[in-house]
Amino acid sequence: MATFGNNNLSAKLVLLGDMGAGKSSLVLRFVKGQFLEFQESTIGAAFFSQTLAVSDATVKFEIWDTAGQERYHSLAPMYYRGAAAAIIVYDITSTDSFERAKKWVQELQKQGNPNMVTALAGNKCDLEDKRKEARTYAEENGLFFMETSAKTAINVNDLFYEIARRLPRAQPAQQPAGMVLADRPVDRSRASACCS
Repeated sequence: MATFGNNNLSAKLVLLGDMGAGKSSLVLRFVKGQFLEFQESTIGAAFFSQTLAVSDATVKFEIWDTAGQERYHSLAPMYYRGAAAAIIVYDITSTDSFERAKKWVQELQKQGNPNMVTALAGNKCDLEDKRKEARTYAEENGLFFMETSAKTAINVNDLFYEIARRLPRAQPAQQPAGMVLADRPVDRSRASACCS
């Protein structure tokens, strides 16, 4: 969900994708300008934040980097629920990674926020000689597509800036799901006399 105030926008962004696709490396490159050759696997999820100036607004991303291992898949809805944006990351050298990215797209289309800005990021474009094609798939599914390299920083910042530009600027405030509890006086005439 995105919230607004005086040209300031706070937006929840979630990264989804297969283990080893480079989700954590993308976020680390974007937030800290760093790349670690050997990044440890994320357990559950990791949280980052980063603020951008886009046109006449300031966008603060609240970034949830989810674990890619299958055993953590059931936790993903907890992170993408209420998200204003999602980046589905896959490894351009792996057909399996791309196939699992397609499953993430389908899941978000069924269960995610219908106004969510969704990007398909083909990571590891520094290994372009091993590329598998995904641009057509992204176009057919209404996603914007960008190849990135967390290692060389190619298109990393551009990806996040493009998401910030595409965020709806007038999203209505969403009502939280759940029950509303009202504090009402107890009607003593109807109260049970079991304990008197």
